[in-house]
Amino acid sequence: MAEGAHVWQSEELARLFLEDIRGAIPLANEQIDVLLRVVRVALPKVERFLDLGCGDGILGRAVLREHSNAAGVFLDFSDTMIAAAKKAVAAEGRQATFVAHDFGLKSWVEAAKIHAPFDLVVSGLAIHHQNDERKREIYWEIFDLLKPGGLFLNLEHVAFAANWAHAAFDDLFVDSLCVCHKRRGGVKTREEIAQEFYYRRDKDANILAPLDLQCRWLGEIGYIDVDCFFKLFETALFGWKRP
Repeated sequence: MAEGAHVWQSEELARLFLEDIRGAIPLANEQIDVLLRVVRVALPKVERFLDLGCGDGILGRAVLREHSNAAGVFLDFSDTMIAAAKKAVAAEGRQATFVAHDFGLKSWVEAAKIHAPFDLVVSGLAIHHQNDERKREIYWEIFDLLKPGGLFLNLEHVAFAANWAHAAFDDLFVDSLCVCHKRRGGVKTREEIAQEFYYRRDKDANILAPLDLQCRWLGEIGYIDVDCFFKLFETALFGWKRP
């Protein structure tokens, strides 16, 4: 597990994300829509998939809605997140397999290999907590878990070329948090919400890498058709296939 990433094993922080942050992610629905559109054209059929670092399973659940007969595997190291994913999947009348494991450790591969190979691996806002060396190793590990022709889609935080660009993304995120907060009947001011956002406990756990660098790693590993399908400031959906 990357230094700092352990904060996400805190039940308090996990619940804060699920209850206050998840619903405020800018253009979250559009991101998922793009992901599903890519899957439709890239894969003739999804029989088995993995949601890596699943959180509440939002990406995997979207896949299950379109591929109800697929065998879904949801993996996360947070007990709180796994519990939330189980509850959400059950509420939608679906069935899936849930694996509690830290993909920051290489041993996660053995836990996932039991259910492999996968047609599709998706990951959302999770791998960026690992250092760059570990990120690249994870991309190798996923490659080995995919079927020939299998697809990996990563919805992730990526580094800006210029540090000042972070301010624009932060401003957008705070505005979105304010809208979500008021919709739920909250009374905090924008300044209070902004301060909580800027000084949040998980901030130091973010280790962002440039999009072009990560795409270069993927090509070197052997993935083909590497591309970015969506980008909004530091949020990017990029993916590639195993030949």
